[in-house]
Amino acid sequence: MIKIRIDKLREKMKEQNIYAYIIPSSDYHQSEYVGEYFKSREFMSGFTGSAGTVVVTLDEAGLWTDGRYFIQAEDELKGSNIKLFKMGEESVPTVEAYLIDKLPKDSKLGFDGKVICAKEGKDLEKKLEFKNIAIEYSEDLVNHIWEERTELPNKKAFLLGTEYTGASFSEKLQRVREAMKEKKATAHIITSLDDIAWLFNIRGGDVKSNPVVLSYAIIGLEGVYLFVDESKLNDEIKSELNKENVQIKQYDEIYDFVKTLNDEEVVLLDPAKVNYAVYNNIHKNIRKIESTNPTIMFKAIKNEVELKNIRNSHIKDGVAVTKFMYWLKTNVGKMEITELSATQKLEDLRREQDKFIEPSFGTIAAYREHAAMMHYSATKESDYTLEPRDLFLVDSGGQYYDGTTDITRTIALGSTSEEVQTHFTNVVRGMIRLSKAKFLHGCRGYNLDILARGPLWDLGIDYKCGTGHGIGFVLNVHEAPNGFRWRVVADRDDSCILEEGMVTTNEPGVYVQGSHGIRIENELVVRKLEKNEYGQFMDFEVVTFAPIDIDALDERLFLQDEKDYLNNYHKEVYNKISPFLNDEEREWLKEYTREI
Repeated sequence: MIKIRIDKLREKMKEQNIYAYIIPSSDYHQSEYVGEYFKSREFMSGFTGSAGTVVVTLDEAGLWTDGRYFIQAEDELKGSNIKLFKMGEESVPTVEAYLIDKLPKDSKLGFDGKVICAKEGKDLEKKLEFKNIAIEYSEDLVNHIWEERTELPNKKAFLLGTEYTGASFSEKLQRVREAMKEKKATAHIITSLDDIAWLFNIRGGDVKSNPVVLSYAIIGLEGVYLFVDESKLNDEIKSELNKENVQIKQYDEIYDFVKTLNDEEVVLLDPAKVNYAVYNNIHKNIRKIESTNPTIMFKAIKNEVELKNIRNSHIKDGVAVTKFMYWLKTNVGKMEITELSATQKLEDLRREQDKFIEPSFGTIAAYREHAAMMHYSATKESDYTLEPRDLFLVDSGGQYYDGTTDITRTIALGSTSEEVQTHFTNVVRGMIRLSKAKFLHGCRGYNLDILARGPLWDLGIDYKCGTGHGIGFVLNVHEAPNGFRWRVVADRDDSCILEEGMVTTNEPGVYVQGSHGIRIENELVVRKLEKNEYGQFMDFEVVTFAPIDIDALDERLFLQDEKDYLNNYHKEVYNKISPFLNDEEREWLKEYTREI
């Protein structure tokens, strides 16, 4: 089937004299997770991971993806004749380098300009100029062969009140305009869905697990334009927008609207977020300030109301996860439990919690060697039945009206090998060491990553991903610009200075292909400590509360301060979670939060 689709695409390419065609993972807004309508890369390759780029030439096809998906991609590409390019590995060319090498002189490169960001499009223009490569970006060629393609989503939006957000749309708009004035901009184009949702205090259901609304916005020093399907907006939202005289335009009207911008305007935009088609429709005489959207930092630094809500959402989420762990540990081997049925059980337990909306991403429920695939997704074909032995990794989260959660627990369902216990214990040690960090303001995630990775590096082991990512507030589970990783990765905006109020995951792991995978994940909030002659000291507040499975630990490997930390953490887990459990669950939790 994949081969047939690629052959059909090549026929369309030949009609337009296109030698190579790029199919990325993104939608019109450079989103990481996209609605079904935008899954062209998955349709053309069969690869279901969230990140990757397909390039089809007249002679061959390739998929580029990162270390989270190497094992999964190898499996899903079998029989497709699509070559896997493992990004970041030695001697593996980037997409750009590949195109520079493969494209003949005076040939043509094609892509849909709505799904390629302006920065990438401009970089390709510049780097391919010496070969006189033409770029055709006006058409989505995949659309011609995707006969069963779904329609654009049309879920209703809802207003998130200030009791959750801590700031009104008007207050946030004022902050954006102040930032525009500092940069001497008269107009600001925002196309990233989470930035628009944050600014307007609107949430929706256009992307599964990401409560956003397909939309674009243009902010002027006086006027505001919101490009959205108006039928999605209820009266409450419209009333709030009317306070700032927001003009509502049709969703796709932005492409013509930007052509009408006055030449005197000074437009602020983020070329990594605005797509190539929007960018090229802005008149060339208009001065552009190409800079990160101010809203990216605004939304990353949570206010006190948001933090209060986040803490509350995590207690509820911790109750659901703890109940799940009790159910799993008690019933494995006594009743049939599979990866898929366990996933459903956990979702059911979350749905019992107040203000739950939906999962914050597709649950990763991975037994035994499946867990070596960092972002494994169980299917009816791959679904394992759980047995009272080995490890079961569950990475999951929830969207609540008062917060977004992301937690991973790896659970011993029975006996485990000495090697597994060593790996498990050192993952926990790394998670603890990063949680305990005290550092000076000015540190970035890469200054601290060694704390989590160190115990594994000591064993000669690494994990091919970052240690943690930012988290949105009732928004995307992956949020820029904060994160933990051991080196800066050019295309990932996750290495900013860690500021008070930022929320970041802490999730070291071990992944052994064909054997097992281990990950333990808590969320951390940056907070201020003392300020003295050495500077402003900072540390982390842990907001995730659920037991870490002590059955898989080798206590001998812990340093005393690490053991003390785990024992104190488990006391907190018991104190915060036990009031919401029944007697049997509470007794179990007492046993699983005992001191080691």
